[in-house]
Amino acid sequence: QVQLVESGGGLVQAGGSLRLSCAASGGTFSENAMGWFRQAPGKEREFVACISWRGSDTYADSVKGRFTISRDNAKNSLYLQMRSLKPEDTGVYYCNYRDPYYGDYWGKGTQVTVSS
Repeated sequence: QVQLVESGGGLVQAGGSLRLSCAASGGTFSENAMGWFRQAPGKEREFVACISWRGSDTYADSVKGRFTISRDNAKNSLYLQMRSLKPEDTGVYYCNYRDPYYGDYWGKGTQVTVSS
């Protein structure tokens, strides 16, 4: 059974940094893409960043140049380094694993709040 557990969220002032982690278990994570999504209050969940099993990364325009996604396949872990945070980055951040046969799996999320 696939399990994804996010950590590292919190309250930070604008301009600050946070590093999110996602611990994964129960799947073939090293062979598939993983990513981060976020959901702000009253808004739909949106894509933030993803990384292929080879390490090729893609970012939403809103975070490009400020966020860095990375993974450690040996540890089944996914990370999101967030810098120069803005109030509009506030939301619940979700770890995503896309299994080629069974579809998307999600963690329960970690709250990120950026104060102005």
